[in-house]
Amino acid sequence: MGKDENTKIIAYYLPQFHPFPENDEWWGKGFTEWTNVGKAKSLFRGHYQPRVPADLGYYDLRVPEVRKEQTDLARMHGIDAFCYWHYWFGNGKRLMERPFEEMVKSGEPDFPFCLGWANESWKGFAHGLKNRNTLIEQLYPGEEDVRNHFYALLEAFKDKRYLRIDGKIAFVIYRPLGDESIPDFITTWRQLAKENDLNDFYFIGHINSPESNYQDVLASGVDAVNTVRIADIYKKRSLGSKIFNKLNRIFFNQPNRFNFSKVAPYFFNKEIDMNERVYPSIITGWDHTPRSGREGLVLDEFTPESFKTHVSNVMSNVSRKKNRIIFIKSWNEWAEGNYLEPDLRYGHAFLEVIRKVKDKTLFHNK
Repeated sequence: MGKDENTKIIAYYLPQFHPFPENDEWWGKGFTEWTNVGKAKSLFRGHYQPRVPADLGYYDLRVPEVRKEQTDLARMHGIDAFCYWHYWFGNGKRLMERPFEEMVKSGEPDFPFCLGWANESWKGFAHGLKNRNTLIEQLYPGEEDVRNHFYALLEAFKDKRYLRIDGKIAFVIYRPLGDESIPDFITTWRQLAKENDLNDFYFIGHINSPESNYQDVLASGVDAVNTVRIADIYKKRSLGSKIFNKLNRIFFNQPNRFNFSKVAPYFFNKEIDMNERVYPSIITGWDHTPRSGREGLVLDEFTPESFKTHVSNVMSNVSRKKNRIIFIKSWNEWAEGNYLEPDLRYGHAFLEVIRKVKDKTLFHNK
């Protein structure tokens, strides 16, 4: 596999798989996302649940050997970096920071990384609740908190492994339009970067809602946007699909289901994603039922073959751009059926798709 600084496949990484006090309080002693994964049930004929991890097992991210095996697998199959989801809720409140902090302090594994600030309150079905209550609220307390946030991560920003785009520190903001203070946050961090002998930030605004306009996101002060269009399914689905899902809900109490091959074309918008400041996503399946049961969304018939068509479409289009940057959603979001790590049914098959299509497309169509 060749080396090309303009080509980067960045996989989102969930640092959830280890016990921490808040999970113990909310869900019971020892809870991790594996609890939801292991108790998931098949809700219709052919529904692939529960998912069982293969090579890495039901791992604990406090174990350094696990983190090393993850990066070995990723590197072997064409992944260039992990984007760790980072949780800063304001007033210094953090969650799930231990695996990332241990990785930074130890210097291992030697694998590129960046951070994505998941600036969103935890509430409702998305986080496994049976109601719309809030577990923890995202706050924006002001400039002092913005500065404290920066300095809490300064050691990571100075790490030689930290991913840079155009020589700048890559940093994803999950909800770039989530609060009117975000543009000030961006301005302050750019200034703090200069004060601390860092070149600059390369801010990437995450878009996962069909209502979000990428031009509005760029206007917030970010350098680029990353598009994730799973929610577009509901906006673009056919009348037949609406009827099918409604009848399944009424008569069989089934979750919303969509055939992956039929909806995958919605995940790439050639008109928008060919813009040099727009970075598309590869979607590694979706099945939210381990968290939300019959309220969840399922992308059905997700196979290595259907995945290959999707990956080829995204990569072949991106290959014509200057910065061939693609995000993978996701590396290890097992409770959302959204992962690349090997499972018992498919093994390395999905990883092999990434490696083979990347070698064939991104390095040979330049």
